[in-house]
Amino acid sequence: MAFVSTLNRKIKSSHLQNGIDTENQKTKTNYTWLPPNLPSKCTWKPGKPISDSPHSHVPEETNILPNILKKVGRTPLVRINKIGKAYGLKCELLAKCEYFNAGGSVKDRIALRMVEDAERAGIIKPGDTLIEPTSGNTGIGLALVAAVKGYRCIIVLPEKMSMEKVDILRALGSEIVRTPASNFDSPESNVSVAQRLRYEIPNSHILDQYRNPGNPMAHYDTTAEEILEQCEGKVHMVVGGAGTGGTITGIGRKLKEKCPECKIVGVDPEGSIVALPSELNTAEDATMEVEGIGHDFIPTVLDRSVVDLWCKSNDADSFLMARRLIREEGLLCGGSSGSAMSIAVKAARTLTEGQRCVVILPDSVRNYMSKFLNDRWMGKNGFLKNVQEHKPWWWNVKVQKLNLSAPLLLVPEVNCQKAIEILKEKGYAQAPVVAESGHILGMVTPSNILSSVLAGNAQFSDPVIKVINDQFSKISLDDNLGNLSNILENDHFAIVVHDQMQSPCMVA
Repeated sequence: MAFVSTLNRKIKSSHLQNGIDTENQKTKTNYTWLPPNLPSKCTWKPGKPISDSPHSHVPEETNILPNILKKVGRTPLVRINKIGKAYGLKCELLAKCEYFNAGGSVKDRIALRMVEDAERAGIIKPGDTLIEPTSGNTGIGLALVAAVKGYRCIIVLPEKMSMEKVDILRALGSEIVRTPASNFDSPESNVSVAQRLRYEIPNSHILDQYRNPGNPMAHYDTTAEEILEQCEGKVHMVVGGAGTGGTITGIGRKLKEKCPECKIVGVDPEGSIVALPSELNTAEDATMEVEGIGHDFIPTVLDRSVVDLWCKSNDADSFLMARRLIREEGLLCGGSSGSAMSIAVKAARTLTEGQRCVVILPDSVRNYMSKFLNDRWMGKNGFLKNVQEHKPWWWNVKVQKLNLSAPLLLVPEVNCQKAIEILKEKGYAQAPVVAESGHILGMVTPSNILSSVLAGNAQFSDPVIKVINDQFSKISLDDNLGNLSNILENDHFAIVVHDQMQSPCMVA
């Protein structure tokens, strides 16, 4: 097979061109918009001889690695033991855990491949600047490679992506440019902004995961080969999400050659237009909370002809399945892994005993600690509504069952010195400050009184109202202990009230 990069002019038919505008690396005076959805010029066809294809092979591991980049690839294939049985599957359900790559995702493979291809072609050299529009994981992979090899790295990232990804990119030394969530051809999109930066910054390059043939080739050469080796050549179905489409394209092409009977199932989220037939893409205005899959254009590297069946996933099923994979199988995977598995448990019903279904788990939960792993975030976004998860027996018990007594109350006129003495005498660590009307003004603790005095913001003779903390959580007696537990995970205390005219109770 052969991959040919797609440009707006003629170039040599070599994978080493990497989709990079080599002519404009010499002069960047004329800005040209290069869409990420140009038709592919790849000449691959099922059954075509591959003797002339410049493909690499899966490297052998050594005991001591020369650097962390040698830990890209060779990810484990893990049997799913509980979830498949719960859905009544007869086949063997396997997970390709791509978060075991050095940078934590499947995108490490393409980042390393694109950089090394460009190096061999003499297009980039250490000290140059690598710019990439990405939803995060490709950026992390490139930032990792750049850190090891000595490149400056600028990642152009949509605002909706998690702060965990931003923090990791910064830790790896990358510069980050945030863009609004907009259509890919908008001047404010991450694709457009990245291209403008490329023309403004000397010796800068966009390796361009959307058009770079090294993207699907990385998976054709390594990911697919690993699956074939791990399954001893017996694979009957592969299920994977489509971001750029490089993963499903590369794996699909190799398996179509080696296992023609293998069914390739592509997963596309509601709100994306990637799936075929196009009639499936009815919810174009849907909000996509799952990161890393789905687009409003068809990336050049995506070969939809290798996909036998497209299925649409949704956020709720994706996040809930990801949480099940973590809780029941111990697989610390991300949201798009839940997307793939939520479809796999349906698609694999057509398989029989002795057959195998491989599901691609692209990244880890590391990137989403503040999102779907967080009950409060899940509840706020409506993903836990009417869903019974494994909660403690007391979760739905009413707060009033605690039989709380009224706490020590302080009036706002008492001075700071007296407040400390009262709290110490009564054995309280904190107390609400309440106005004569019964209105709760705030909370006070000995530590925040002393901190204010030491900082010079208050004196011991000042009224306690001067040092109160007016940021506190309130909960009613009719709320359940589960809600109270969620509050106490982040706050040191909560005030339980009927209404503002009644004396509060306090839980700490």
